[in-house]
Amino acid sequence: MSYAVVARYLTRPGKEDEVLTLLDSMSEASRQEPGNRQYRVHQGAGDPRVVVLYEEYDSEADFEAHCATDHFQRYVLGGVVPLLESRDVVRLVPREGVSA
Repeated sequence: MSYAVVARYLTRPGKEDEVLTLLDSMSEASRQEPGNRQYRVHQGAGDPRVVVLYEEYDSEADFEAHCATDHFQRYVLGGVVPLLESRDVVRLVPREGVSA
């Protein structure tokens, strides 16, 4: 089983590059974490202020451990969040009974 997280950010005007630079550092550190399967950053094709993260972990516990890391606290909470107009985070588990 896996545990996925999709986060949609809307940056403040003119802050897209700063957010993406912080997320580049965040991505590199996150991919080294135990239990991290994937950490991808996407930018809106029609609106560059939209940034979407797709993260996948072995378990919910691995995601919780991710949120407790120094790099999450520094890059996301301390760096990215203050540069956003909005932030939505959805946590996902695989649908039971459906094969991959």
